[in-house]
Amino acid sequence: MKTMLIILVFIHGLLHLLGFTIAFNITKLSEVAISVSRFSGILWLVAGLLLINSVLFYINDKDWWWIIAGVALLLSQYLIILNWKEAKYGTLINVIILAIILVSVATAQFKDQYHKDVQEQLDKNANHNSNILTEQDFELLPNAIKKYLKYCGVIGKPKVNHFKVRFSGQLRKDTSAAWMPVTSSQYNFVDSTSRFFFMNAMMKGMPVAGYHRFSNGKAVMDIRLLSLFKVQYKAGKEMDEAETVTFFNDMCCLAPATLLDKRIKWLDSDSHKVKASFTSNGITITATLYFSDDGKMTNFESNDRFAIAADNSFKKAQWSTPIRGYKIINGINLPAIAETIWHFPKEDLCYGSFTITNVEYNPTYLDTK
Repeated sequence: MKTMLIILVFIHGLLHLLGFTIAFNITKLSEVAISVSRFSGILWLVAGLLLINSVLFYINDKDWWWIIAGVALLLSQYLIILNWKEAKYGTLINVIILAIILVSVATAQFKDQYHKDVQEQLDKNANHNSNILTEQDFELLPNAIKKYLKYCGVIGKPKVNHFKVRFSGQLRKDTSAAWMPVTSSQYNFVDSTSRFFFMNAMMKGMPVAGYHRFSNGKAVMDIRLLSLFKVQYKAGKEMDEAETVTFFNDMCCLAPATLLDKRIKWLDSDSHKVKASFTSNGITITATLYFSDDGKMTNFESNDRFAIAADNSFKKAQWSTPIRGYKIINGINLPAIAETIWHFPKEDLCYGSFTITNVEYNPTYLDTK
């Protein structure tokens, strides 16, 4: 949608410049007799320049780009009405651009809460401890976990207090539904058990935005069509427990160095499997981690997550995230390709497939892109 808006507004702006060139006899259209006064020509020039500049401001992430675009559209429509016979089809373009602008502004406002939540936590973590991790730090961990951490290459790297992740992938509701392309960004803050996840998707050609907020042990999922209309909103104890599982999964897959956390209790283990519990804000969840001979984590399973049933109720089901590939990102060998699967009594549902595009540990700034 961003590319469409840029192209459409830019071309629309160039067409407005045509009114200026006709008024000042720079361009002559012999096929059609068009009379444009010099005053109107200047207005066409102003409208065109406003449209083109609004695109440049949009590309450069200026928050007020839409104000310039809105003024340009008002002036454009005024000129179209004055020259209705020759320019009436420009109204359709203006309506399309206005609709895209409204969705873009709604998305920005929806995402603003995500930015505020992240910035608040970044401010609290400004003076974090970044001590270098050594093998001695991992001495008491199960052998499979130590082998995994060595495989990932976290030894000799700074302690992870918080991290930022970007994903691309696809989601679907059930096996009969079409896959939706998804991009997402998230920030996790380890000590406060906070996770802020914002996604953008396309559902049947319509943009969908979603914000998963997990802070102080409370989780909220807010999914909106066009960033305006709520299509799904969930909160409550089931969400709190489910998001605690997700948070622990993030620690295991996205920031392995955080497995030193004292809230993790290592239960049963052998060379290829480790069962663990994680406790935060009065919620304890358990999960089983699976490993290959060379130390790679291959899967994460938990029975403490809740799926949303067809009647919109919660039901507990086994959840897993099998890992399909690793990639070195900023010096750490991470599980970069994974699936998310519900294991229901009658069938398994692979509802998500994700690829990490970037991970940054202990970032000091808010990425608003």
